[in-house]
Amino acid sequence: MIRFFRHYVPASMLFLVLVEFVLFHVVSRYAAVHYASPDTLLLASAGLAVYKPWLFAALMTLVIAVFGLYEWEWTKGIRSLLVRVLGCFAVGLVLLGLGAEILPSLFPAGGELAAVLVISCLGALLLRLLFLQWNHASGFKKRVLILGTGSRAAKVEDMIQAGQVLGLDIVGYLPMGGTHHYVPHARILDESGSLLDIVDRYGIEEIVVAIRERRGGGLPIAELLECKMRGTRILDLPAFFERQTGILPLESVNASWMIFAEGFHSGTLRDVVKRAFDLGVSGLMLLATLPIMLVTALAIKLESKGPVFYTQERIGESGEPFTIYKFRSMFTDAEKDGLPQWARLNDDRTTRVGRIIRRTRIDELPQLINVFLGHMSFVGPRPERPYFVQELSAQIPYYNTRHSVKPGITGWAQVRFPYGASVEDAIGKLQYDLYYVKNHSLFLDLMILLQTAQVVVLGKGVR
Repeated sequence: MIRFFRHYVPASMLFLVLVEFVLFHVVSRYAAVHYASPDTLLLASAGLAVYKPWLFAALMTLVIAVFGLYEWEWTKGIRSLLVRVLGCFAVGLVLLGLGAEILPSLFPAGGELAAVLVISCLGALLLRLLFLQWNHASGFKKRVLILGTGSRAAKVEDMIQAGQVLGLDIVGYLPMGGTHHYVPHARILDESGSLLDIVDRYGIEEIVVAIRERRGGGLPIAELLECKMRGTRILDLPAFFERQTGILPLESVNASWMIFAEGFHSGTLRDVVKRAFDLGVSGLMLLATLPIMLVTALAIKLESKGPVFYTQERIGESGEPFTIYKFRSMFTDAEKDGLPQWARLNDDRTTRVGRIIRRTRIDELPQLINVFLGHMSFVGPRPERPYFVQELSAQIPYYNTRHSVKPGITGWAQVRFPYGASVEDAIGKLQYDLYYVKNHSLFLDLMILLQTAQVVVLGKGVR
């Protein structure tokens, strides 16, 4: 993992991005020489054609990112890989075709377009098949030892089963005097000798401390220090989860850890940059989506009685209430008894138009008004209703920590976790929100926007 502006990016995926960008650039130059029509070659003399390979490489890299081909999900099966690759190149065909009509000197057309897409598509598939082989080869994986065999260590084993430790080889679990083992017995190392001996014997590069009780000799401090001085990296469990999954696990963090951990920063410069970013992005979004919003408003009005917009009180930064704006997606009597209700899968309270605008996230567009008013940011934790905030704060530790930053239209929890509809879901989402509060930056905001486009395109997490 490589850390950019406090956010972890898999080094292998970053390498794939760079190699693929170079591939697209080279393929574009090759196709321009061998498959371009005489008319296109004439346009090349205008001088703008020098930018064509760079534009093609940037556009296709962006489309591939939107289709999730720089995430781990595509590694779960060949079918997922084929569907995503073919989908992104179909979208690329449309975008490049439109570009060729508007700026023929900057976009490939005709035989050149066909050649550049076919070769790039085959190249992208081949690169990913090679990437899978390389990623599964144990020689390229970091060898990791887990200290402990209790419930915390079992969380790591759950990560392995979920495919969240790609690029790592978990050598095994070392019991530290505990009698209850929550990990498979076949994975427990029955080794004698010092911790340094075990590290040398197995070629360990990293040790993850997953021990709950660290006082009274439960943690071999002197041996860990010796390992660190010899070049072995030592991580506690929250830092391991933060790096591998983008969450801060509630059961592994406490107030003192949060106080002394790196991150959780805020400041005037950060606020000014984020506000400028919010105004710029939301302004462009308003202009781009205005026709869609007008059609949506008309469809809502024609289908059912009631207002076009739905307003609701939500809790924002520092616990301050504000009014949020959304397109109405439910019938006006959706909460007849007056009590707030969680959204449900295939919710029967939604209208036909409502189901469509929820699936495409169009119902969220009026929140751009909240961004302009300064109540919300474009990226941040989703704001909740006062009723649920009061309920969840009483049941979930550190829940109010998410109110230390402005809420957002989209956020880290929204792109990484399914739609929340229970207290258990709220706990899962909070772990992502805590990661965002700790590590928020403009770079992370841009990553979230990119993944939000992926969520919309692939229709993830809709209710």
